Amino acid sequence: MRNKLTEVEEAIAGIRDGMTVMIGGFGVPGTPFTLLEELVRQAPKNLTLIKNDANEIGMGVDLLLKAGLVEKLIASHIGLNARAVEQMNEGRLKVEFNSQGILAERIRAAGAGLLGIVTDIGVGTMLQNGKTAIDVGGRTALLETALKADYALIHAAQADTFGNLKYAATARNFSPLMAMAADTTVVEAEEIVALGKFAPEEIHTPGPFVHKVVGLPVISEAYDVVRRA
Repeated sequence: MRNKLTEVEEAIAGIRDGMTVMIGGFGVPGTPFTLLEELVRQAPKNLTLIKNDANEIGMGVDLLLKAGLVEKLIASHIGLNARAVEQMNEGRLKVEFNSQGILAERIRAAGAGLLGIVTDIGVGTMLQNGKTAIDVGGRTALLETALKADYALIHAAQADTFGNLKYAATARNFSPLMAMAADTTVVEAEEIVALGKFAPEEIHTPGPFVHKVVGLPVISEAYDVVRRA
């Protein structure tokens, strides 16, 4: 099977201006900080990001916002990042809010090859604005379109050379869904192991959904909150 180990510069090089990028993580756990730092260095512009949150000032997504690389953010909340809130209020950042479960299901739908899902969540609230309302058995429901991306950037605890992945605890969060919903999935992994090291039942994301694997030679301070003994 193909060895997918890649240097970080090459792994990110395919992300161009105007692309849509999914980013794993729920706060710090699962956020691919090293990949995001390289994305800032290469500086493609007018990106649409899909992530649960906007991280906090000085880390992750915030570095992209500070560099002015993000045109739109699709998320469930941004309240922990004052820069994101400021840019949204000033009209410099478009923000599309989703309830957290709907965000996950829209991503899952894309990975399953669906065009969208139908739900009554958000009916009669600001989340209904701009969405198609339909009648389902006498009840009003909303059509939530599937969320697909050009790239997914995710963090794993372990990866083998083919891209089979294991996540640690809650760092798993959105990453398996995003790996299925993107044209190209790039993974940073704390540990690289040989193909065959994982038992089939240990694998959280199968290698066919992963295109490039970047080993992390060091774990930076950004990961400290989830550092394990």
